[in-house]
Amino acid sequence: MKPKAISIGQIKFHKLNTSRWEWRDTYHWLLTLTWPQFSACVFALYLGINLVFSCCYRLRPGCVGGMNSWTDSFFFSVETLATVGYGHMYPQTLFGHWIATLEIIVGMFGMALVTGLIFIRFSRPVARIVFSEPLVLAPFDGQPALMYRMANLREQSMAEAEFRIILMRNETTKEGEELRRFYPLRLQFDRLILFPAIITIRHIIDQESPLHGVSLADMERDDVRFLASIVCIDTVIPAPVQSNHAYTWKDIRLNHKFVEVYKEVAQNAMTVDYSLIHTTATI
Repeated sequence: MKPKAISIGQIKFHKLNTSRWEWRDTYHWLLTLTWPQFSACVFALYLGINLVFSCCYRLRPGCVGGMNSWTDSFFFSVETLATVGYGHMYPQTLFGHWIATLEIIVGMFGMALVTGLIFIRFSRPVARIVFSEPLVLAPFDGQPALMYRMANLREQSMAEAEFRIILMRNETTKEGEELRRFYPLRLQFDRLILFPAIITIRHIIDQESPLHGVSLADMERDDVRFLASIVCIDTVIPAPVQSNHAYTWKDIRLNHKFVEVYKEVAQNAMTVDYSLIHTTATI
């Protein structure tokens, strides 16, 4: 099975010369398929099993009573695999009984496996987190700051949210070798007990920041990219969930600010306009 390319933002990593595929990787592969792909795979497997067993019944004509054609053998296989057994066709030789028994066992195991996979796909927690499309680079509290927004689309608050952002850029070592370096950016705050709606995450560009004194032209030259992530707990399931978003230097809007999304409508009551999460305005 050819490994899929791993995408981080606009970059794709095609893994070459990795360790050989193992049969247990099928489980992980099935869980990574989309629902249409998964449904097509299950249907193809179901059809293939019935074709194999229908051919087995045709190996010994007369092993199943009432079977007169290949179509009869195929639909007898379908009925046996599902343990329906309508009764108008039935095994009448030892060979027929053994094939029918084997198919029933395959059907029982197959039903259990498919049911388990469907349950896992439905129950697997998914973070409904939206990241702002732009990054904003503007003064905040007297210092330049790199900012982005995140929105929780769930009706319930996420718990114990942890925020991170990593800077990636090309640098040249003292030996003259060019390499990609990674810098975790310190955030104004990186944890929230509860994450109910929309929040702005800020990295203050002080003298200790890897972005101190760096212009947009420098970022373009070094092919600067950012990877932002959030890890939190879905309190309904409950289970940890994770989401991430990649940015490039092209996503930075200089001297912009995010438009306010909160509006107080009554005492202790506010509205949150999710349509404005990506909207910015010049300062």
